[in-house]
Amino acid sequence: ASRWLVAAGAVLVQLALGAVYAWSVFARPLEAQMGWTKSQASLPFVVVIGVLFIGTFAGGRIQDRVGPRPVVLAGGLLYAAGVMLASLADQPGELWLLVATYGVMAGIGLGLGYIVPIAMLVKWFPDKRGLITGIAVGGFGAGALVTAPIAEALIDPADVTQTFLALGAGYLVATLLGGALFRDPPAGWSPPGWQGGEARALGEARQYALGEALRTRQWWLLTAILALNTTAGIALISQASPAAQALTGATPAAAAGLVGILAIFNGAGRVLWAWLSDHAGRMRVFLAMLGVQAVAFFLLARTGSILLFGVLAALVYLAYGGGFGTMPATAADYFGTRHAGAIYGAMIVAWSIGGVAGPLAIAAIAERTGGFSTPFTVIAVLALLSMALPLLTRPPAERGRAPEPRRAAARKPRQRHA
Repeated sequence: ASRWLVAAGAVLVQLALGAVYAWSVFARPLEAQMGWTKSQASLPFVVVIGVLFIGTFAGGRIQDRVGPRPVVLAGGLLYAAGVMLASLADQPGELWLLVATYGVMAGIGLGLGYIVPIAMLVKWFPDKRGLITGIAVGGFGAGALVTAPIAEALIDPADVTQTFLALGAGYLVATLLGGALFRDPPAGWSPPGWQGGEARALGEARQYALGEALRTRQWWLLTAILALNTTAGIALISQASPAAQALTGATPAAAAGLVGILAIFNGAGRVLWAWLSDHAGRMRVFLAMLGVQAVAFFLLARTGSILLFGVLAALVYLAYGGGFGTMPATAADYFGTRHAGAIYGAMIVAWSIGGVAGPLAIAAIAERTGGFSTPFTVIAVLALLSMALPLLTRPPAERGRAPEPRRAAARKPRQRHA
C-alpha cells in the first residue's frame, strides 16, 4: 500500500480525536440545562487535556513493541466508548460521571490514539518528517471544524449529553476505518531517492531507547520548549472570546465568529511551521515561533482594534499549532525513529502541563488585575525568555558522546532477536 494511503488513515483518525477541541459547543448548553458554572462545564475538557499524556506515554511504549494498528484501534475504542457513555450523564448531580467518561476514559483513549500516527509516519516519511507530522496533527487541529457544526445541529437543549451517543459512534467508525490502514514500513525500507547520508544527517545513526533519551539534557530541553510554547498559545485560546470583547469592545457574536476563524490557524500552523522546519531547521523554527508569540502578545495587550486583535491572535494560533507539528519530527531527528512512540509519547506531558498552567495563569492574573493587558504582557515576557532554549539546544550526536553510540550498537542485535 502507498505510504500516502497510510497517511490518509492517520488524518482520518486524528480528525475524530481532534473533535475534543469542539467542547466549547457543549459548554453553554450544559450550563443552561444543568445549572452548572462555567468552571464546572469546562471541567471535562480540562480533565481530557490533563490525562491524555497517560495515554500517549503508554501507547508510545506499547506501539514500539506490537506495532501501530492494535494500539490505535484500542485507543479509538476507549475514546469512542468514553464519549458514548458520557450520554448517560443527564442530571445536574452527574458531573462526576461526565468527567469520568468524557474526561478520564476518553482522554486516555485519545492519548493512545494520538501518539500512534505520529510515531508511525516519521518512519514512513524520513524525507518529509516535518511536513508529514504537521499534516497528521493538522488533522487533529481541524477536528473541531468538522465536529462543531455537526454537534451544534444535533444538540437538544433539553438533553445535551444525548448528542455524545451519535458523535461517539461516528468517532468509532472513523478510528476503525483509519486505523485499519496503519502499519509500520518493512525493515530496512526507505523511500525512493532517500540517501543514507541524509538519514545520518537527521540522526538516524543513533537510535535511543526511552531511558537513554531521558538521560540526555536534550529531551528535557525539547519538552520545556514544547511546554512553554503550549502554555503561551493555549492561554490565549482559553480566553480568546472574552479577551476580544474586553480589549476591543467586540460583541459576543463577533468574538465567537472570530474564535471559529482562529481555529483554522491552529490547524494550518501545524502544517506550515512543520514544513518550514524541514527546510529552515527545527530550532530556527522554534525560535521564530516563540519570537512571534512574544511580539504578538505584547501588541495584543495594547490593541483596541478587533481587526488587529484577529491578526495577532491568528499569529499566536499558528505558533501554538506549529509546536505540535514540529516537535515530533524534532524528537525523531534527535533520538531516532525506533522508539519514537515512547520518546515523543513521554514528551506529551508538556501538553498537559501547558494545557493546565496556561489557562489557570491567565485567568488568575486577569481576575486580579481586572483586564487582559497585564496577563498578555506577562506571557509576552515568558515567550521572550523562552527563546533562549532553542539557542541552547543541539542534537545529541553533535555533542561527540562516543560511548553512547557504542553502547547502542551493542544492544541492536538483542533488540532484533527479542
